[in-house]
Amino acid sequence: MEEQSGNDTKSPSQLIDERIEELGDWRGKMLLKVRNLIRQADPEVVEEWKWRGTPVWSHDGMICTGETYKNIVKLTFAKGASLEDPSHIFNSSLDGNARRAIDIHEGEEVDEEAFKTLIHAAIALNQSSRKTSRKG
Repeated sequence: MEEQSGNDTKSPSQLIDERIEELGDWRGKMLLKVRNLIRQADPEVVEEWKWRGTPVWSHDGMICTGETYKNIVKLTFAKGASLEDPSHIFNSSLDGNARRAIDIHEGEEVDEEAFKTLIHAAIALNQSSRKTSRKG
């Protein structure tokens, strides 16, 4: 088994806490805010830590990732192209066949209700694709 530089004993939630803390700027505050919105939208959400340091939120499949770059916090929805976005909060990766993203720049706010609606829609899509043989 490969050593993961001490991270193998920490939970994904602890690693996300550390990422927020180490950013120490608006990006950390925004990552914390969207994390809290995801948890409000889905108290059963599972936090994961993938690809050497990317926070991932899942429920019956991946909902979204929370990446931080120099000038943006990027929330990428794995199946975003299949989600209704009546508030048009997706503003990145709009040409892809699967993913859609929300890029948040310093000073920008997130439409909290529209974001939570997307979280609910992503979960519903994950659940429906897991139950394709069942009729509701």
